[in-house]
Amino acid sequence: MTYALDPRQTLIVSILVLFLGKYLNSKAAFLRRYNIPEPVTGGVLASLLISVLYFTADRTLVFDLHGRDTFLTVFFTCIGLSSRISSLLAGGRTLFKLLLLAVGMLFLQNLIGVIIARFSGLEPAVGILGGSISLSGGHGTAIAWAPILKEHYGVAGALEIGVACATFGLVLGGVIGGPIARFLIARHQLSSTSEEYLAVGIPQGDTDEQISVDSVLNALLVICIALGMGLQFHALLGRLDINMPLFVSCLFAGILLTNTVPVLFKQLNWPSGTPILALISDLSLGLFLAMSLMSLQLWTILDLAGPIVMLLVGQVLAITLYVVLVLFPVMGRSYDAAVMSSGYVGLGLGATPTALANMTAVTARHGPAPQAFLVVPLVGAFFIDIANAFVVNLMLELFG
Repeated sequence: MTYALDPRQTLIVSILVLFLGKYLNSKAAFLRRYNIPEPVTGGVLASLLISVLYFTADRTLVFDLHGRDTFLTVFFTCIGLSSRISSLLAGGRTLFKLLLLAVGMLFLQNLIGVIIARFSGLEPAVGILGGSISLSGGHGTAIAWAPILKEHYGVAGALEIGVACATFGLVLGGVIGGPIARFLIARHQLSSTSEEYLAVGIPQGDTDEQISVDSVLNALLVICIALGMGLQFHALLGRLDINMPLFVSCLFAGILLTNTVPVLFKQLNWPSGTPILALISDLSLGLFLAMSLMSLQLWTILDLAGPIVMLLVGQVLAITLYVVLVLFPVMGRSYDAAVMSSGYVGLGLGATPTALANMTAVTARHGPAPQAFLVVPLVGAFFIDIANAFVVNLMLELFG
C-alpha cells in the first residue's frame, strides 16, 4: 500500500526529520566530534525507518518533492549574497587548482570502477557508471547516461545501478567528510583566521540577538530581488542554448548584487555577512537535504548490493587517500584547505549540497572559511559537470 504525501505534509515530515537530526547530534558527542551534518543524521535514519516500514508492513511513503529544489536555489542565492569580490579574486588561483584536482579524481574514479568491474566479471562500462558518472555527477548525470549505456554498451539495469551508486555516494559523502576534516585540523593544529561571520548557520553554542523583524524583512527582500535576477539570467541563457542549473544563475545574481549595490548606495542596510542571512542559508540547505535523504527508497537496490558495495568501498578508500595525501597538501595545508577537503569528499561522492553541508558542520565548530564556500560550489555546480562529460566520453572510448 502506498501513501502519497502532499507538499505540506512533505514539509512537515522534513522539518521533523531535521529536528531528529539536531536532537541526535545534541545527544551523541561523536556525531558532533566528527562533524556529521544534522540533515544527514536525521535523513539517513528516516530512510532506514521508512525501509523497515516497507519490509515489515508492506507500506510505502511517497513524498511530493516539487518544492525541494526551491530550498536549494534560495541557499545558493544566499551564498552569492555573502560572497565579496575580494574573496572571489583571491580564490581565482585556488579555484583553478581545485578544478585540476577534481578532474584528476574523475579519471581515478573511472579507472577504479573499471578495475573493480572486471574483477567482478562485469562490463567495464559498469565501472564507469559506478565511477564519475554517478559519484561526481550525481543522480542527474546517472539518469542522463543510463539509456546510452544500456543501448550502446549493453549495461543491463544501468538506471538502477547509477541511481544506487549516486544514492549511497550521497550518504557516504555526508558521513566521512566531517571526520576527514577533523583529522586534518587536529593533526596539523589548524584554526580559522577569518574574522568574517559564518556564511551558513551560527557557531555551535552561540546565540545572536542581532536578528529582528526588520533584519528578517530586509534579508527576505534582498533574497527575492536576487532570485528574480537569477530567474531572468537563467531564461536569457536558455534562449542562447546555454544550459546551467537554475541555482548557478541565482548564485551569480547574488554575487553581482552584493558587490555593486552596497558600493553604489553606501548607506543601504545590506544583509551580507549578517546572522539572518547565514540562518536562512542553513535552514534552506537543511530542508533540502532532509527531503532528499528521507525520500531514498533503499529497497529498490537490494538486488545490486554486491557489485555496488565493492564499487563504493573502492571509491571511498580512493577519495579518502586522494584528499588527505594530494588535495589537502596542494591546496596549502591550511584551515581553508581542510574545510575544502571535507567539502570535496561530499562533492566527489555525492553532490554540491552534501559538500556544503559538510563544510557547514565543520565551520560551525571550528570557525568560518569564506574562500571554501565560494570555490567549492563553483567547481561543483558548473565546472565539474563540463569536465565530467569529456572524461566519461574518453573513458568509454578506451574501455567501453
